[in-house]
Amino acid sequence: MIFGALHLLGLSFAPRITALKRQQLYGFRKWREYEQEGYAILPDGYIKTPLIEPYWDDMLRFIATIKLKEATASQLFRRLNSYSQQHPLYLALKEFGKIPKSEFLLRFVDDLVWRHAVEKQLNKGENGHQFSRAVGFGHNQEFLQGEKIEQEIAEGCRRLIKNAIVCWNYLYLTQQILAEPDATRRQAMVTRVQQGSVSSWRHLNLHGAPRSARKESFYEEALLGVNSVARGICTRT
Repeated sequence: MIFGALHLLGLSFAPRITALKRQQLYGFRKWREYEQEGYAILPDGYIKTPLIEPYWDDMLRFIATIKLKEATASQLFRRLNSYSQQHPLYLALKEFGKIPKSEFLLRFVDDLVWRHAVEKQLNKGENGHQFSRAVGFGHNQEFLQGEKIEQEIAEGCRRLIKNAIVCWNYLYLTQQILAEPDATRRQAMVTRVQQGSVSSWRHLNLHGAPRSARKESFYEEALLGVNSVARGICTRT
């Protein structure tokens, strides 16, 4: 259903496929017809267009409600999921979703460059989630505030901390790149930073534990810690 709704919204859904051999492909014709025409990959099922066509206008109204922000997507999907799974709109979206999902699976298998790009973006997304969990480590990452405005303030504070860390990483990496005398290597560092992620936080002390009694200033200690992170980012392939 998610594949179909996002396709109608003009968005691409590219999830991580962990059990590709158990995924099913669907076609508009019976698999025997594809077999007779010599197709190497045959569909596992048939798209039931009678489930889609009578409710096409309802599907478009559902999507238009999201696009016009008359209601949030989460509210609409929550309401739709609360209905019986035999609800006509639910069945129509689910059946329609088999079309973009089959196309995604075929492209995922056939296009190596695109598959690597999908995996790379998913890794970035997962790294971003880890970053958020690392910054909001207290109270089992749960809001203690009961009021919505207080929760928004708490979330805003977390975003501010994350942005400050990312900004600091960018400033430090810029310093390292500008200090590189070789133009070729300098450009290679820029390219690798662009291809990687600066959402790194392991060089920072987020838990507030006491520092060891050394003579270096906090800034010098942070530089020592982030040095390895910078090297890791600049050498990432």
